[in-house]
Formats: sequence, C-alpha cells, structure tokens
Amino acid sequence: MDPKVKQKTLRKISNGMYVVTSRDGDHVGAATVTWLSQASFVPPLIMSAIRTDSNVFACMGKSRAAAVHILGAHQEELARKFLTTTKLETGMLNGEPFTDGKTMSPILVNAPAYVECRVRHIIDTGGDHGLVVLEVIEAEYRMDAPPLLIAGTRWHYGG
Repeated sequence: MDPKVKQKTLRKISNGMYVVTSRDGDHVGAATVTWLSQASFVPPLIMSAIRTDSNVFACMGKSRAAAVHILGAHQEELARKFLTTTKLETGMLNGEPFTDGKTMSPILVNAPAYVECRVRHIIDTGGDHGLVVLEVIEAEYRMDAPPLLIAGTRWHYGG
C-alpha cells in the first residue's frame, strides 16, 4: 500500500472537532479530539479514540467520567487551545473559563453544547489511541451553531 495514498484517503473521512475534558481529583485533562461518533440510542452512547499517552485519557481511566464539548464552526481558536498540554489556573483551563459539571469534569463556558458522560468501556486497540465508550448522562444545548469540522480548517488528523 502506498502510504501517501492511504493517508490522503483516510483524511477524507469526515470528522468534527470536539474538546474532551476529565478530572481525577486535582489532575485535570483536556484535549481537542476529532475521532468521535454516536454509538447507541438506548442507552445513549458515544465513542471516541483518544491518545493513550494523553492526560485526558489518564483522567478518564481513573475518574470514569468525561465531558465532550461540541464546538461551533467559528471556534477554531478555542480548538487550538486544547492541542497543547493542559494548564489549569483559577477558573481557567488553557485560557478558557470553565465550571465543574455534575461529574466534576470541567465544562467549558464558551462551548455551544456539551454532554457529560460516564466511561462504560476502554478498549485497548493495540495502537496509539484507545477506544473509549461513553454513556451520556447529562446534556446542555446553549446555542444553535453549525459544528466545527476538521475539513473546514487547515489542520489534518488521520491517515
């Protein structure tokens, strides 16, 4: 298989951009993710592939909770803030205001929508990402905004 053709082809899979947050006591993790999909109506499940060496993956594994923030098409700059190491300051996460959710996962104030979840399963894929199955236990829809899609940015993640 030609690696460049494989990469180009896999990058055609449509992906949104989301910020996933989690907290395990004083340890907070947050990351921009693109590999996420709904997996079940009943119970309401979503699944995401998360880098196994990330702090958000470690927090999710211990706390068994996470929040998934759906970003608006106008929020590329917000997504960029979570492509780096997590920085927690008083009331701010990577420079973004947040509050604690019902699961104690950080909830980004400026996200148009979010879901809070319990971790149902973490599957070791044998690769650099683990598959996390999350059950939605809370949802908030704050504003109607078209979603941020990776295809609408200059970034690529996949292949």
